[in-house]
Amino acid sequence: MIRIDLTPDLYRLLLFGGLVLHKLVWEVLKRADTPSQNNTAQPAGVFKRVIKAGKSLFLIFLVIQTLFLEIFPISENPQMFYLVGGIIYLAGLTIAITGRVQLGKNWANLEDYQVLSGQHLVQDGIYRYIRHPIYTGDVLLILGLELALNSWLVLLVIPLIIIVARQTLEEERVLQKSFPEYAEYRKNSKMFIPFIV
Repeated sequence: MIRIDLTPDLYRLLLFGGLVLHKLVWEVLKRADTPSQNNTAQPAGVFKRVIKAGKSLFLIFLVIQTLFLEIFPISENPQMFYLVGGIIYLAGLTIAITGRVQLGKNWANLEDYQVLSGQHLVQDGIYRYIRHPIYTGDVLLILGLELALNSWLVLLVIPLIIIVARQTLEEERVLQKSFPEYAEYRKNSKMFIPFIV
C-alpha cells in the first residue's frame, strides 16, 4: 500500500498551487480569446469597478489564508477535513477550468451582463450537462478549500451560493434573449449539477 504523508505546509502549498493555476488559466485565456473585445470595451462604471475590486480582494484573502492563516478551526484533528476538502477542492478546480477552457472565446466578465458579437451558445463538452460549470466549480473550490483548511469560514459558501444563484438568473435572462435555441438547451441540461439541479 502506497502512503503519501503531506505536511500541513506542503498541503497548503498544493492548495495555493491550485489557486494560482485557476488564475493563470483565466488570465491566459482572457488574453488569448478576447483581443477584439478590448477594442470595444466600455469604460468601467462604478458598479463594475466595485465588483472587480471585490473579486480581487477576495482572491487576495484566499491566498493569504491558504498560505498563512488558521482561521476558526473546526476540529483539533482535521485529517478527515483535509481529505474531504481536498477532494471537493480538486473536483471544483477541475470543473471550473474545464468549463472555462470549453467556453473559450464565448466567455465574458460576470459583471458585463451582455453577449458580445461573435459569441455563440456552447452546448457541448461539460456544457452538455450543466449550463454554469464555472460557477459550480468555483463554489465547490471554495467549499473544498475552506474544509481543507479546517475553517468554519466554510459557512461563507451559503451567501456565495445566493450570489451565484442571483447572477445565474440574470445571465440566463440575457442568454434567453440573445439565443433563440436557449429555451431548448435549458430543457436538456441542468444549471449546476448534472441530472439534478
